[in-house]
Formats: sequence, C-alpha cells, structure tokens
Amino acid sequence: MHLSESARVVFDVLAGTGTATRPQLAAGAGLSKPTVSSAVAELEAVELAAHSGRASGGTGRSAAIYRLGPAAGAVLAVDLGPAVTRVRGCALDGTLLAEGTGSRPDAADTVRKVLDALPAGAPLRAVVVAVGDVPTRDRAGERPATAKAGPVFDAMAVALPEGVPVHLENNVNCAALAELHEGAAVGRDTFGYLRIGVGIGLAVVIGGRVLRGANGAAGEVARLPYPWDDDRAPRHEGLEQRMGSRTLLRRAAEAWQDGDGPRPRTAERLVALAGQGHATAGAVIASHAADVGRLAAAVAAVLDPGLIVLGGGTGADPQLLPGVRAELARLSWPTEVVSSVVGDTGTVAGASRLAVAHGIQTVTGAVRAKH
Repeated sequence: MHLSESARVVFDVLAGTGTATRPQLAAGAGLSKPTVSSAVAELEAVELAAHSGRASGGTGRSAAIYRLGPAAGAVLAVDLGPAVTRVRGCALDGTLLAEGTGSRPDAADTVRKVLDALPAGAPLRAVVVAVGDVPTRDRAGERPATAKAGPVFDAMAVALPEGVPVHLENNVNCAALAELHEGAAVGRDTFGYLRIGVGIGLAVVIGGRVLRGANGAAGEVARLPYPWDDDRAPRHEGLEQRMGSRTLLRRAAEAWQDGDGPRPRTAERLVALAGQGHATAGAVIASHAADVGRLAAAVAAVLDPGLIVLGGGTGADPQLLPGVRAELARLSWPTEVVSSVVGDTGTVAGASRLAVAHGIQTVTGAVRAKH
C-alpha cells in the first residue's frame, strides 16, 4: 500500500483521536484544510478512514466526522504471565475489541479465541508479547526470542497469522507504560516502576519513554551484586533469590511459631495475615519492606527518579509502603513512593499501547511515500 506523506500524518492523528472532523485533523496534523481533504479522500479510497456522521457547529454549519476504516485493522497484545495468559485485541485507535484469559500452557488457545472474536476481515497489523525476560533475537535474527518463555512462546506463535510483525517486550516495561498512562504515574514523565513478586524487576521511564539499554536489559535489578561483603561472594541473580516470594515464604516458615496457626502457603496469604494483625506475619512483612526499601534506595541513588511505583504480587500491597518509605528515607534523598493502581491487568494494558503504536507504524511507517 502506497500512501502520500500527508495521508500518513492524517491517519496517525485520526488513530490518536478515534474520531475527528477535517478542521480537527488539520489542527492535529499541522496541515492546510485542502491538504487534509485530499488526504482524507485518499484514506477513504483504501478504507483506512470512514465517514462517521456529522457534528453541528456553533454557526449552524455541520462538519463531517471521520473514524478509522475497516482496512485499518487490529492489533494483539499478549501477557505471558508466570501462571496466567491475558490477551487483548484492539483497534488502532486503542478501542478494546476482544479479550481473553487462560492458563500459561493454554496460551495458544486463548490467542485463537481472541483472534476469532475480532471483526471479520480486519487485518492484524502487529502483535506485542510481554515476557518475564530480556527480549532478544534468534541467531538468524529472523524472529523475537526469549530464553525463559521460549517453549510457551513457540506454542503460542503457531496461533498467529503468518507475516504479522511480532514484537517482544519485557513485562515490567509494559506495566510501567500502564502506570504512566492510566495508573499511579499519570502526569509524571520520569519515574521507576519496581516490581516485587515471584521475581524482581525495574522499569525506568525517562521523559515519558521506557529506557531499554544497549542490551534491552535496563532495570534488570535481579542482576545487582548480592551479597556484597568481605565474607560472601555475589551469586548470579542472588538479589532476586533473596527478595522473591519463594524466599519470603521460606523466611515466614522459619519464623512461624506453634501458636501462629496454619502456615501461609502463598505470599498473598502471608500479606493478608499481616494486614489482620498477625504478629509473626507482620514481622516478616516488615523485614521484607525494609529489603524493598534498600533496593529502592539503590534505584534512587542511580536514577534519582523522584517517584517509585511499587508493583507486583507483594510489592503493590500498601502494607509495604511505611517500611519502604522509612528505609529509603534513611538511606537516600527524598523520593516519593506509591503503590501500583493498575493491578494484574497492567502488563497487558501496557502491551496493548505498544501494539497500537506498532500497528500504526505498520500502516504509516513501513510504506513508501508518493512524491
């Protein structure tokens, strides 16, 4: 498909607004009204834009309203979580078209169900898959790859139509985008999103953009040297072993007393007991909060982000906030710390935003402009 430069710009503006009149498109695109009229006609001819009624003006005149056309297509976002797979299909203006949830082993079936629920005939423009790993490429450079998600990703990829661009993104980065646009970091263009759960991870947002680093591994705080003293050598991902939920439960088991009742089998149950005033659970969570506060202090020392959002299975619980804030204040300079508000769907929400951006680029950025 060949589009003029003005048509590509107008399509980009229309995707960002959902619906717009020609004067609104002209203002958003910075183009003259005649140029926009020509661009809209070009987009309508290939069904990338469609007429969507009329809006009355203050002078009694009415203006035609335009929306994306059927040929604009859809995108897919997949969160390959450690236990649950969440999938969303969206239009290129971000409108949710279909969604599904299933177990991680059933990721391919969940993807198929969402694809089947998308509008018939709508081309799939891009797919973003959020993984708990550092995305790389395979040795031939032909497709995205990831060590931890490899087998599940391969099984899921079979369900995707051939020829559709597939992009992998770290799940913590995706969740940070959700916090930026619809969560605890709205209005803040620089912050750190610190996830504490089964594993640990950090997303760094600077100037409204996620910092990925030379290897795509910026924020991999699991690799921070730990422990670090004269008597013990750092272990590979030793800090994640220290702070992950498995070790948290092991410490709880070691601290549990005969009169404490049934020992919690999940981190969520441990946190719930602490919230109910259980003394031993409260002490374990307080110690965990201090650990998180020390990690937050390390983040603040390097980045000075001004704001740290705590997410993840245990990190997002507000019970951690007092301990984290106290330890961070003791060790570093003033940094605001808040709990995540996007919940379990934050990763797929952020992946959806990335998928929409890639989908728009597929239409507007990967074509030759007419001269």
